[in-house]
Amino acid sequence: MEEVIKIEGGHLLEGEVTISGAKNATVALIPAAVLASGPVTIVGIPQIADVNNLCEILHILNIEVIKVADDHLIIDPTNMKNVDLVDEAVTKLRASYYFMGALLGKYGHVRMKMPGGCYLGPRPIDLHIKGFEALGATVKFEKGCYDITATELKGTKIFLDISSVGATINIMMAAVYAKGRTTIENAAKEPEIIDVATLLNKMGAKVRGAGTNVITIDGVDTLSGCFHEIIPDRIEAGTFIVIAAACAKKMRINNVIPQHLDALLSKLEEMGVKMHVGIDYVEIEHSDNLKGTDVTTKPYPGFATDLQQPLTVLMTQAHGESKVEDTIYPERFKHCYELAKMGANIEVRNGEADIEGPTPLGGTDVTATDLRCGAAMVVAGLIADGVTTISDIYHIDRGYSELDTKLTNLGAKIWRESK
Repeated sequence: MEEVIKIEGGHLLEGEVTISGAKNATVALIPAAVLASGPVTIVGIPQIADVNNLCEILHILNIEVIKVADDHLIIDPTNMKNVDLVDEAVTKLRASYYFMGALLGKYGHVRMKMPGGCYLGPRPIDLHIKGFEALGATVKFEKGCYDITATELKGTKIFLDISSVGATINIMMAAVYAKGRTTIENAAKEPEIIDVATLLNKMGAKVRGAGTNVITIDGVDTLSGCFHEIIPDRIEAGTFIVIAAACAKKMRINNVIPQHLDALLSKLEEMGVKMHVGIDYVEIEHSDNLKGTDVTTKPYPGFATDLQQPLTVLMTQAHGESKVEDTIYPERFKHCYELAKMGANIEVRNGEADIEGPTPLGGTDVTATDLRCGAAMVVAGLIADGVTTISDIYHIDRGYSELDTKLTNLGAKIWRESK
């Protein structure tokens, strides 16, 4: 039995919504906690499938996980065992690769299956591997498993050919126990990296420069437990801001760090969206006559690739031509084919899409081909005429915490059915 999400479109939304903790920080913070010698308390955990899969991996490693409340985990690695991670839980999400850096850093050895996740075109982990090798590890890949070993990890200078978030965090975790100083040059600058560095420093690590393109890590001998609250999810916030711009009378999005959303907010302003930006919230009012715009995705602080898919839906409702170019994942345009089924006027070519608007959208059967495509289909369903049925919704549940409840509270007609 497959579960689907159904949305009856055409209802104006109104009210307030509170954004959950950042998915992309959470999936790195949970593996980072295993580097400690005592309990780590993390608050602000989103209720997403990825968290359950990561907790499954923690259990395999004999780590005690105590769920105090829905958003509150205590991870206790006191009796941890470094066992091979060859379980299916590893292949369910891409972020399981953070256990590579954490276990290599703590034990000097890790053996695990190739991680899974959304298919967005090639997403090699060769930069992670190069980083581990630079620190002194030997990497073998056999029978679908990585075997990474080091007698001693030594600090060194590492230059990343691409400023990859995953590689930056993974190398940072492997380096916290390494002898001497590690320097990561051309490091990614995403807020989630700062959040992981903050956790590591609370544990006693010496990480400097997170959020800039040069991060230095001075190795330490021990790390202890600590308390940490996760930053809000800027992609969830951006998705709700786009939903508000598309179909809200008036909506307030709470628990937001507006600075993390500068690129999106300035684009929406260009399109003519009426908004008020507060210290930790954004308020959107219904706006008529939106104008088309052009977006090119770039690494942070540029326009987030994760937000181009939901924004494409809003572009179908704007007057004139809009263009989206994705320089990060040029294959990330599957949502456009789904939108075309609903009546959107979209042309996709190499790494870019042209959108002509406004076009009315009609409810139909669509597929969430990946996490953010799923978010785009939800936005489309909310503004479409009639009922939209979204399948493969496990992608949506991997990254959005209590999406149905939050939308229902705002006045949306959204429900799940088994078919």
